Amino acid sequence: MDRKKVCKKSSAKKKMMSIELKREIIEKHEQGVRVVDLSRQYGRSTSMICSVLKRKESIKSVTPAKGLTIISKLRTTLHENMEKLLMVWVIEKQLQGDTLTQTIICEKARAIYGDLLKQTPQTSIDEASEESFKASRGWFENFKKRSGIHSVVRHGEAASSDMKAAEDYIKTFSDLIKAQRYISQQVFNCDETGLFWKKMPNRTYITAEEKMMPGHKPMKDRLTLALCANASGDCKIKPLLVYHSKTPEHLNHIRF
Repeated sequence: MDRKKVCKKSSAKKKMMSIELKREIIEKHEQGVRVVDLSRQYGRSTSMICSVLKRKESIKSVTPAKGLTIISKLRTTLHENMEKLLMVWVIEKQLQGDTLTQTIICEKARAIYGDLLKQTPQTSIDEASEESFKASRGWFENFKKRSGIHSVVRHGEAASSDMKAAEDYIKTFSDLIKAQRYISQQVFNCDETGLFWKKMPNRTYITAEEKMMPGHKPMKDRLTLALCANASGDCKIKPLLVYHSKTPEHLNHIRF
């Protein structure tokens, strides 16, 4: 194995500090030992020592589990800021009707973390790197609990319908037909349905505020078809295509 790689791995391991060691450093500093002296004594950079001292209240409050000698990195301000910005992005995408999968959210989390890391002062980089945040499945599950986002299955128009109101109206409509003496050839129904010309995932993540809503419809890359026919089925109106642009870009070469 390359000696340089071995050295890099060794130095990376040396940078990891147990919770007991961090508490020891904090205790000595409170007794009057200078940061420079602590750096020399423990073989850590002064910036790392300062980072430990800045978070001394959090470190003091941590109770490690039995048998745990090295504690994982405490949730830093960097992580908290990343998750706040990520939630802003999730809400914006949700309002736009975009589909959000676990993969998409994790990729955005890594990108935001990387951007914040570049803006972080050099004194804090010793314990943080782009490689240190993986946006793993475990992180995502914890992020869901902290933020309140949850997964929903898309059901098209049915997901956004008020099913109870629809059921109640069946009798009302039936009574109306009988009262007016309409025949099945005279009763027409017109409804819209979404047509996605790009494949959409069947699940999406939405915020807790949306949890009580009947459904959540995606709007991006969506065409709307209006369909109409009578109750007897012998008269079917030609489908009407509705789009948010008068001349869709992907159809601009077609003459209507």
